Amino acid sequence: MPRFEREQSEYIEKVVYLNRVSKTVKGGRVMKFSALVVVGDGKGKVGYGLGKAAEVPEAIRKGIEDAKKNMITVTLSGTTVPHETIGEAGAGRVLMKPAAPGTGVIAGGAVRAVVEAAGIKDIRTKCLRSNNPNNVVAAAFQGLKNMRGPEEIARIRGKRVEDIVG
Repeated sequence: MPRFEREQSEYIEKVVYLNRVSKTVKGGRVMKFSALVVVGDGKGKVGYGLGKAAEVPEAIRKGIEDAKKNMITVTLSGTTVPHETIGEAGAGRVLMKPAAPGTGVIAGGAVRAVVEAAGIKDIRTKCLRSNNPNNVVAAAFQGLKNMRGPEEIARIRGKRVEDIVG
């Protein structure tokens, strides 16, 4: 059996970004790796994590474990999101807009991984300001966390869903 073979998971696991860093010590350079990983079930639950280790597979494994600990449930409206929102994290800012069925996922690399893992089929997104994968993924999460459906808005306002939707 190969050393780094893993069993199949019930989650969609995507490595968004792998980074190699080096530290110069007396004996030369010491390489370490960090892996930004997004994990989702494709039905509205998604999480992300950062794993750091001396080897790539170990960094990815740690990232997946971290992502599973930080899962959130995303409010969906059919195959898209209920409303437009802007998520912010650090210098990263991501604009997310609902799209008509059949549009598909219009998103850059880091946001695309988050949106596909969450199970969103139709969405338009745009990265504003920073394109650092760590900040963009965190901003996309913040945006998805801010999504609220008509049921939640109606409950907060003390009205019926029909009054809100129209």
